[in-house]
Amino acid sequence: MASTVSAIAAAASSDAARHFGSAFAYDTDCADVYEAISTGQQDFVLLDVRSPALYALGHVPGAICLPHGKIIASKLRNYAMDTLFVVYCAGPHCNGAQRGALRLARLGRPVKLMMGGISGWRDEQFELASGADS
Repeated sequence: MASTVSAIAAAASSDAARHFGSAFAYDTDCADVYEAISTGQQDFVLLDVRSPALYALGHVPGAICLPHGKIIASKLRNYAMDTLFVVYCAGPHCNGAQRGALRLARLGRPVKLMMGGISGWRDEQFELASGADS
């Protein structure tokens, strides 16, 4: 008898490669963001799309607080249209990052989601900044 894992056959390897490979066009992870920041290779704008109160309690160093509901064209006017934005929220239990990413994409902006959000950042034991203006 097949397990619930194998009861539905796995996709063909070529389909799986296409599926999993495409994820990198949409997502990045905490370790990659940390490495880019810590090595001076940050070529993206990091947006914390949570509330200002949560941002002040702890956020990724260098992140800009822009709640997903406030992502509008006028807030982005100082960024070139090809600026890559990386968004994050509280973590996998929160859809704020997806909401922010959708708003950015609808404004024609390149965007990736930082998987794991603040929860993932903490899981990696990376330090958080705190305060409203850090």
